Amino acid sequence: LVDYIFHTRRPRSITVSVMGVDKEFEVLNINEFNSTRKRMSAVLRCPDGTIKLYCKGADTVIIERLDETRGASVQVTLRHLEEYATEGLRTLCLAMRDISEEEYRTWSAMHAKASTTLTNRQQELDRVAELIERDLVLLGATAIEDKLQDGVPQTIYTLAQAGIKIWVLTGDRQETAINIGYSCKLIQEDFSLIICNESTHWETKEFLQKKLDAIREGRGSNIDLESLALIIDGRSLDFALEKDVEVLFLELATLCRAVICCRVSPLQKALVVKLVKRRRKAILLAIGDGANDVSMIQAAHVGVGISGQEGLQAARSADFAIAQFRYLRKLLLVHGAWSYHRLSKMILFSFYKNITLYITQFWFAIFNVFSGQTVYESWSITFYTVFFTVMPPFAIGVFDQFLNARSLDRYPEMYKMGQKGVFFNVRSFWGWAVNAFYHSLILFFLGTALLFDDTESDGMVGGQWVYGVIIYTAVLTTVLLKAALITNMWTKWTVLAIPGSLILWFVFLPIYSIVAPKFRTSTEYEGILGHTYANPRFWLISALLPVLCMVRDYG
Repeated sequence: LVDYIFHTRRPRSITVSVMGVDKEFEVLNINEFNSTRKRMSAVLRCPDGTIKLYCKGADTVIIERLDETRGASVQVTLRHLEEYATEGLRTLCLAMRDISEEEYRTWSAMHAKASTTLTNRQQELDRVAELIERDLVLLGATAIEDKLQDGVPQTIYTLAQAGIKIWVLTGDRQETAINIGYSCKLIQEDFSLIICNESTHWETKEFLQKKLDAIREGRGSNIDLESLALIIDGRSLDFALEKDVEVLFLELATLCRAVICCRVSPLQKALVVKLVKRRRKAILLAIGDGANDVSMIQAAHVGVGISGQEGLQAARSADFAIAQFRYLRKLLLVHGAWSYHRLSKMILFSFYKNITLYITQFWFAIFNVFSGQTVYESWSITFYTVFFTVMPPFAIGVFDQFLNARSLDRYPEMYKMGQKGVFFNVRSFWGWAVNAFYHSLILFFLGTALLFDDTESDGMVGGQWVYGVIIYTAVLTTVLLKAALITNMWTKWTVLAIPGSLILWFVFLPIYSIVAPKFRTSTEYEGILGHTYANPRFWLISALLPVLCMVRDYG
């Protein structure tokens, strides 16, 4: 083994053991890595007093900065890089150059000025770094294996079965990206690869137009859209994202089964996401594990960060954080499907319960010549939403499950119900609204018919507020029965929310009708207790009308 050991790092120096002898290198300057530069460099003063610059970065940016007179080993290194990339390894190039004292003094003054400027500091630092990162001597290349996490191929294959379009945006070389695409089952051996490696705007536009025309002409004959994959590199992507080309690129990409964008910067990742977001009516999810994925994650509708070896920047910037990529399968297919179904049902039920109550007031207005008189006591109307029907939507929206987790995970095609809007659409909304009208008709008119002659055994009549309480109780019972009917999974919280809300009303009414009039809060309820709980028609209407309403729903 080569006996070079880096063992100490101080703010202004590093110490390396060279063949057992410690040597200290003074760190003069660091030119930081960013997505635009795709490289970083360090200016060091060696123990012998010479100044050297060491630079590492992507092969595309290092090769173009080499000293052309000293490039004998470049072709050999490029051949090795292609071999490494074909094996799926991630590569970097290393280079260096000697710097004279005079050149360093001049450059250092420019760097110090750029680092203290208050306007466009990062751009100035990049410009100054460009001045010294030139005429480099290639030292070699490194390649490391970036192994896929467990379950990645199965997860991607399952998500594709669920009708989810998967695009890979990576900074790897094209060969590496394609190899990873095969290993994770994003692209198959029988796929036709459309590879775009153009160097100018017009060549990129012409290439995309030609391929798009060929697909349009061959659609329905010998071209299988399910076996097409688009591969595009970073330079071509720059041109493809321009205004006059982006539509061509997006249309071609959406026709393909898979898309791999390689050699892309973090900015390009975000621009691709924003393009799809702007041009397509689709929900975008972006998932990444490193700081270079943050802009993409934040640009998407839903961001998922993987916390792990790459750090926590992605996880902290995302809407959801998971430990491994394979957990995305359960997050989408199980919890995503549950969430869509729950929220759809909760929203529709919330509209239903309010329409059912307030349309009965509209029917009552017909009989009082729209005088503004309400059929219900004012505080009871408020408590309807605040207390008596507030818990069922929460229970449905949080705990309901229309299918168990095992079934949703086993049959990914079930996820397509959300993509097609099966549970929440215009038809569903108006169906619930019409059903609420229908229930209000039964509750009001049939209830009014049964209470038309409200003379009791002692010769007294209940009056408007007794009539209102009875209709109100029937409405509340109907709404809670509806909540029970649409609930797929009963938990202790569901029992507390639905039957509990009805029990709360029957406990609340006698207490409120006795206590509130004493404080002159609701004088309308004074003395009604004997005309409700002791009235057989109160219990008949409260039980009969909700059942009549639910007969059609149950059937």
